[in-house]
Amino acid sequence: MASPSSSSSFSSSLLLPLFLIIFSCFIAVSSSRRSLIDRPTPTSLPRSGFRLSLKHVDSGKNLTKIQKIQRGINRGSHRLNRLGAIAVLAVASSDPDDTNNIKAPTHSGSGEFLMELSIGNPPVKYSAIVDTGSDLIWTQCKPCTECFDQPTPIFDPKQSSSYSKVGCSSGLCNALSRSTCNQDEAACEYLYTYGDYSSTRGILATETFTFEEDNSVSGIGFGCGKENEGDGFSQGSGLVGLGRGPLSLISQLKETKFSYCLTSIEDNEASSSLFIGSLASNIVNKTSANLDGEVTKTISLLRNPNQPSFYYLDLQGITVGGKRLSVEKSTFELAEDGTGGMIIDSGTTITYLEEAAFQELKKEFTSRMSLPVDDSGSTGLDLCFTLPSAAKKIAVPKLIFHFKGADLELPGENYMVADSSTGVLCLAMGSSNGMSIFGNVQQQNFNVLHDLEKDTVSFVPTECGKL
Repeated sequence: MASPSSSSSFSSSLLLPLFLIIFSCFIAVSSSRRSLIDRPTPTSLPRSGFRLSLKHVDSGKNLTKIQKIQRGINRGSHRLNRLGAIAVLAVASSDPDDTNNIKAPTHSGSGEFLMELSIGNPPVKYSAIVDTGSDLIWTQCKPCTECFDQPTPIFDPKQSSSYSKVGCSSGLCNALSRSTCNQDEAACEYLYTYGDYSSTRGILATETFTFEEDNSVSGIGFGCGKENEGDGFSQGSGLVGLGRGPLSLISQLKETKFSYCLTSIEDNEASSSLFIGSLASNIVNKTSANLDGEVTKTISLLRNPNQPSFYYLDLQGITVGGKRLSVEKSTFELAEDGTGGMIIDSGTTITYLEEAAFQELKKEFTSRMSLPVDDSGSTGLDLCFTLPSAAKKIAVPKLIFHFKGADLELPGENYMVADSSTGVLCLAMGSSNGMSIFGNVQQQNFNVLHDLEKDTVSFVPTECGKL
């Protein structure tokens, strides 16, 4: 049993998941088409920024915490394996028509949270998956030759007066890893493939997007998907990328700050929140000012030219119950060839650590817990303990992540999850190969501020359901 100084009281939990992206945009540009529809400048949002409500994909379902975590892990398993297997990809073919040989940066995809927005004029509502691990904004469009079932009507660009195809020589089209022209459409065509082999293919276009509180922005580039397949998107009607690349919503709005505040996974009533623009830092500053002590933890972000969309954290070590794990310094380092490192991702359920580090963490947790290990494997999590038959408060070892810039100590409910129906208490973490991922179970009830100008991410303890 850990001493009081090296343990944390445990109470609840949360979750969320991840993908691969290959991109192509078919283009042979004739001089007569170079003047076609260049990229418009999006209309600016209010200076104060704006707020969006986020809903977990399993919100309102009659599921236990363990069941929600299991569903999240299952949704993200293919993406996790793909990211580990293809940490660095490069262009392997010089033939622009040979899409079978295209290799491009790996991205996240899918996600565990949905946002409501409208597209077009007149505006048509749809729900989109929010993903900090990719860039493209897209939805399914008519005529749809291959489409998955979605909860809202498929967007019909012919019914919108603000729809405009993107030309082959435009800045948006050039932002893609490869490009060619669709001769029939006389416009930029894209192919985006995610880590679970789901994909979307269609025409790159611009539209007016309307967010909450009637905030409308014209000239936003997005993918109008005509061929969409796979089971990675059925919880929404498209995706909004919040990554670091030029096609993401953040980049197109020319904003340098955004934050999200995610409620506990067991909270089916309160909404999580996404703040974009100066409102993001204002909310963080206000929350921090109302708390005692140095509660804001600001961590340096790293850049990986081979994976430009991801937000990389500089993890330097982990402490469990007062003991710093004996892990090689290179374990979490982002290598020169672009492999390794740790990303923070809004779409991944739990934290995954490189195998050697996870085994050390698992061993230390096991030695410090007074409960017997549960080896049944019934939960899908790597380390579980058998709860005592009589209800009592359980002390768990404190968990601290040592990042460059700050040490982040997590509340017990952000890494331990109890399930009374099966009588187990589990560590909400797992192992990976190569790349490590800081997941959303660990981020719950923190307002997580991304500052792209300073290349930092800040964590402020917050009751996210009360914002």
